[in-house]
Amino acid sequence: MSNPPLIGITLDSEEPGGYSKMPWYALRQNYCEAVARAGGAPLALPHEPDLAATYLDAIKGLVVTGGAFDVDPALFGDATRHATVKLKTKRTQFELAIVQGALARGLPVLGICGGQQLLNVALGGTLIQHIPDEVAGALAHEQPNPRTEPGHDVMIAQGTHLAAICKANRIPVNSAHHQAVKKLGEGLVANALADDGVIEGFEYPGKPFVIGVQWHPEYAISPADTSLFNAFIEACRG
Repeated sequence: MSNPPLIGITLDSEEPGGYSKMPWYALRQNYCEAVARAGGAPLALPHEPDLAATYLDAIKGLVVTGGAFDVDPALFGDATRHATVKLKTKRTQFELAIVQGALARGLPVLGICGGQQLLNVALGGTLIQHIPDEVAGALAHEQPNPRTEPGHDVMIAQGTHLAAICKANRIPVNSAHHQAVKKLGEGLVANALADDGVIEGFEYPGKPFVIGVQWHPEYAISPADTSLFNAFIEACRG
């Protein structure tokens, strides 16, 4: 399709070692591939908070990605930090700036895994710092099998935007997280739950497209994952 909408995708960052002896950015190719397959033009966004408004002038939608790190608990009012929590301060500063700017402009936003958690905090919500310590009988949310396979199912709340997109009551998802939403941010409603009660997705009714999911739909392990990206890009054309 002509004139694909430009979609900003947040990068991860790594310390020196591995790819480079200097700090470096990282992004799995399947994030970009999922956006392109759905009809968007992916654009990776470096962590420059002062440039957030410039990026937002150019893009038509925002994908906030996951990563092996956590939002600083101080940002949602927790006085203590679990031993498993790993911070990437500049990344979080940038993502808060660009998410808040995107929401203020009414741009479509898709938060994935850690991006969902960041979106919740940006709207005043809180997080479970370590699921095994706070959820009795928790599922294996850090699944032992490959991310290209399902880890568990989620129940989709009927009457939600996500239900209209997925056209299903229950879908299989992959799972790679040790944190989760505790209290939903202002304006958000849960649209997906795991069988152990963990919030797996939310949305912002009244907004064109603001959805966060705890799983990784860029792997496209079910038709619902593909439908989610298709709906996101369609909203970005609006």
